[in-house]
Amino acid sequence: MGVLVMKLILLIYSLVNGALFVRSMHLRMGGNVTDRLALLAIKAQIKQDPHNVLSSWNESIHFCSWHGVSCGRRHRQRVTRLDLQSQKLAGSLSPHIGNLSFLRELVLLNNSFSNKIPPEIGHLRRLQVLSLNNNSFSGPIPYNISYCSNVIFMNFGHNGLVGKIPSEFGSLSKLRIFVLQANNLTGEIPPSLGNLSSLEALAAFENNLVGSIPTSLGQLKNLTFLSLGLNNLSGTIPPSIYNLSALYLFSVGINKIQDRLPSDLGKTLPNLQIFSIPYSQFFGSLPLSLSNTTSLRVLEIHYNNLTGQMPDFRKLHNLEKLVIQHNHLGNGTDGDLSFLSDLTNATGLKKLIMSENNFGGTLPTSISNLSTKVDAFWLGENQVRGSIPTDIGNLVNLKSVRMSQNRFTGSIPTEIQKLSSLVELDISMNALSGSIPASLGNLTELYRLLLNGNNLEGVVPSSLGDCQQLITLDLSNNNLSGAIPQQVIGLPSLSICLNLSTNNFMGSLPMEVGKLKSLGVLDISNNMLSGELPSSLGSCESLEVLHLQDNFFQGSIPSSMIGLKATKELDLSRNNLSGEIPKFLEALVLLKKLDLSFNEFWGAVPTGGGAFKNASVISITGNTKLCGGIADLQLPKCKSQKGGSSRTLKLIIPLVLSGFALLVIVMVMSYFFLCSSRRKRKEIPLSTLANSFLQVSYATLLRATDEFSSANLIGAGSFGSVYKGILDDNDKHQLVAVKVFNLLRHGASKSFMAECEALRNIKHRNLVEIITACSSVDFHGNDFKALVYKYMDRGSLEEWLHPPTEIEEVREALNLEQRLDIAIDVACALDYLHNHCETPIVHCDLKPSNVLLDNEMTGHVSDFGLARFLSQEAGINVSNNHTSSIGIKGTVGYAAPEYGMGSEVSTNGDVYSFGILLLEIFAGKRPTDDMFNGDLNLHTFVKMALPERVTDIADSTLFEGGNNERRVEKIVVCLNSIFRIGIECSAESPTERLKNISDVASELHSIRNVLLR
Repeated sequence: MGVLVMKLILLIYSLVNGALFVRSMHLRMGGNVTDRLALLAIKAQIKQDPHNVLSSWNESIHFCSWHGVSCGRRHRQRVTRLDLQSQKLAGSLSPHIGNLSFLRELVLLNNSFSNKIPPEIGHLRRLQVLSLNNNSFSGPIPYNISYCSNVIFMNFGHNGLVGKIPSEFGSLSKLRIFVLQANNLTGEIPPSLGNLSSLEALAAFENNLVGSIPTSLGQLKNLTFLSLGLNNLSGTIPPSIYNLSALYLFSVGINKIQDRLPSDLGKTLPNLQIFSIPYSQFFGSLPLSLSNTTSLRVLEIHYNNLTGQMPDFRKLHNLEKLVIQHNHLGNGTDGDLSFLSDLTNATGLKKLIMSENNFGGTLPTSISNLSTKVDAFWLGENQVRGSIPTDIGNLVNLKSVRMSQNRFTGSIPTEIQKLSSLVELDISMNALSGSIPASLGNLTELYRLLLNGNNLEGVVPSSLGDCQQLITLDLSNNNLSGAIPQQVIGLPSLSICLNLSTNNFMGSLPMEVGKLKSLGVLDISNNMLSGELPSSLGSCESLEVLHLQDNFFQGSIPSSMIGLKATKELDLSRNNLSGEIPKFLEALVLLKKLDLSFNEFWGAVPTGGGAFKNASVISITGNTKLCGGIADLQLPKCKSQKGGSSRTLKLIIPLVLSGFALLVIVMVMSYFFLCSSRRKRKEIPLSTLANSFLQVSYATLLRATDEFSSANLIGAGSFGSVYKGILDDNDKHQLVAVKVFNLLRHGASKSFMAECEALRNIKHRNLVEIITACSSVDFHGNDFKALVYKYMDRGSLEEWLHPPTEIEEVREALNLEQRLDIAIDVACALDYLHNHCETPIVHCDLKPSNVLLDNEMTGHVSDFGLARFLSQEAGINVSNNHTSSIGIKGTVGYAAPEYGMGSEVSTNGDVYSFGILLLEIFAGKRPTDDMFNGDLNLHTFVKMALPERVTDIADSTLFEGGNNERRVEKIVVCLNSIFRIGIECSAESPTERLKNISDVASELHSIRNVLLR
């Protein structure tokens, strides 16, 4: 018995000691095993850690000491906070996050996490803070998160989330902050959100939400922040919203809401600080009760249909920004602008934007007492009369002044010279008189000066040449005279427009014009300039529009003008130019308008190409000695040069006599013409250059992209970055993609020019649509070049073919029909470039990331930064293997092999790239996949598998939905045909490839018909 008791005691002792040992080991290994393993699983899903912050996540230290990990005081071995914000981490968020059951705060903002948000977050019943904003999460928001009943803060902003806002979130009674902005969410705002009794902020700006704002949101008595702008919301604002007296921000602009603002708005919302309803359809008058909103800082009501007088603003001491442009405010009478005197009490006022309304009367002199912080004063397109107050110079921080299209009279105040920060001065289309003050030359920060459409006279001060930042200068439609100053005509910063037309300038066109190498538009028409055209004009290599008509230029067209390769419009009409029409004008392939009428040109009209192939493009009326040309010009045939000297003599004598008589007549007529014609010329309508030359300013793109914020960055390439933006065009606003070139990168400027040259004259449903361009300088004087494209909603083909890990769980893979349609789209685009452009274009960089998809999943070929024009002789034969020093054209894996050996670009090279792209689309493997080495590449990988093993090499998702044998058999047949085309296109030798991409497109169409039959 004693022995048994002893054994029992020893057994208990060993068990106790074993438990203590296990507990000791457990503590030494890192406390709670579940939390440690969950953290390691999270680490395993993070693919990029540039700051190496996760190096501390190892077994050598307790996990509660790992970077970003915090454990609770009460539960010391349990993770309560995970904070990895702003570490540039990339990868997926592991579902094991749901195992951190004591987690209260999950903070991952400002990283590059992608793929879906794990539904397992719904297991975190203690969670209070969920911050996932500024990442690349996609897919829907998991409704399971509604199980986190203690959550008080949720931020999903600036991701790529889709689907609807889960209605289940209406159960989160403790939620105070709910942010969804800048995603792709659809559907209506759930009425259940009205149950969030603790909610203080709701931000769903920039999504695709539809329907009306739920009346139930009027129940949120604690709501202070409501931001629903840039959606597709419609209907009216529920009256209950205006009773949320705690609101300090109300933003519903850029929607389709049609409503009248309530008259008691300022009384029911006394705490308003920001009221923003731009780009909507609000109508009626602006409530006078706004005078009660003494905390108001920002009032943005632009681009609506509001009418009537402005409220009393005397109590709005905190106002910083007043934007009321593009409404129908004011009655066009005296007193309309009296509210400006009220604003002198607003000591923090920065922006006054009042253009495009119905304001009348005079501009109060009290504007000189406005806050010196005002940097923008816009009053254009109203009915304001009288003089510009001289004390405007007191507003020393003004950067932008726009007062065009009013009825201002008097002279330009010299006091404007005090505005040393001014970058934009637009007082065009008024009735200003007097001379241009020489003191404007002191405004050395100016980049835009518009004085056109006034009654200014005298000479142009040479001091304007000191404005070394100017990119646009318009002095047209005035009574200016004298010579054009060399300092102005040679201002190299001018890159957008120099317009001196419809004045009384005399003398010659200075040679300094050749310094305008970056200028887009030059118009000196309708003046009294004379002499020969300077040879330096040919140095203006960026000119798209050159108007020299209605002057007295003489002599021949200088041969140097062959350098005007970018020119679309060339107007030399109504001068005294003579000689033969130079054949080099045929080389200006971009010309859409060539006007040589009413000069003294003689001889044969060229027929070799360019503008001379189309009678609707050229005008040669009034040149009686021209002959030949294309039949549509209906000119007499050119006579042979044969004939004796006696016949020549018979012709010379009468020509000399008639020429002398003609000279006398011309001299007499010129005298009368000089005395009387100038006044008549003033009646000529304003130039329509704005319609023929579409460019956008740096400032416009800065506004469109929110100052190129990182939140709007949607991609980066070898020569620059692409930003999402909203471009305002009159009363329209459209989503755009802005490609900003990094000009510090070698070749970026050349890439910009190549892309401009390629895109300016091509248009096809399968090419990315360029909207406008910017070649300018930024506010620091640095060169700035950008292209603006139509925004493609569905991203690039690259993102669909090779999504990051686990993306398939939230985004369906492209099916066979979609891939085939995209391949046909690309083939059609190449067919257009190779065979249907006036000069064949070779893309040189075809790859999935350069194929963009719109909302309908239609493919658009983009990025023409490496594109080349083919000469007529070049054709497509590269068998001679001409060498080039340009180097490899394109991207490794997609560039044709012969390019690596120095061969010239050819359409054959594009065919090769298309073949590789076609194989990649249907095999699902990149040409640079790790499996390809030695002699094995994507081409041989597919070629060796055909025809028996096509199912082994095709992307497995292509057979999903093929639930019957007949369907699978048809898919296999089609894939065999597609892969055969890809192999024939991507043959290593150019002579063995399919020659014409149009045949490829036709075959793919046939395959599609078989598939859908």
